[in-house]
Amino acid sequence: MQRIEREVSGGCQCGAVRYHASVMFDNSHLCHCRMCQKASGSIFAALVAAPDDALTWTRGKPSVWKSSELVERGFCANCGTPLFFHHLENGRTNLLIGSLDDPNAFPPLANTCTENMVTWFDTITGLENTGATETNGADWAAAIKASNNQHPDHDTASWAVRGRDG
Repeated sequence: MQRIEREVSGGCQCGAVRYHASVMFDNSHLCHCRMCQKASGSIFAALVAAPDDALTWTRGKPSVWKSSELVERGFCANCGTPLFFHHLENGRTNLLIGSLDDPNAFPPLANTCTENMVTWFDTITGLENTGATETNGADWAAAIKASNNQHPDHDTASWAVRGRDG
């Protein structure tokens, strides 16, 4: 696994938790283990690691849940966005690629824990592409855009978290 001198930022959907990494590893992958499936609420977790000493939390702090004696998983307590998988003994934090401001920067290089891969995984690239939201639901897309509480995909000097319950 190689270190890449690359600045990245990311965070949760509501903007309460943000991070920055100055170095990344070239280990982008799709993990199909049941813990990652459950933690991401998806059929896999798309992950890429940053060395712990190159990762800083720039706004807020993630909540953490220990999914085993060796692993903790971080998420935003406000909006629930899953943010990372951290092995407590290897010095790196695997960030969920979808939480990066630029998820296109780290295409997956491998599938891991494939014994838990859903049987239909290999068929997803052949699914019909129904096009952009604006094409298929212009009114709905406009309503979402007008009421969007999501943090933008870049660092902001300040941010008022919106959409909070209570």
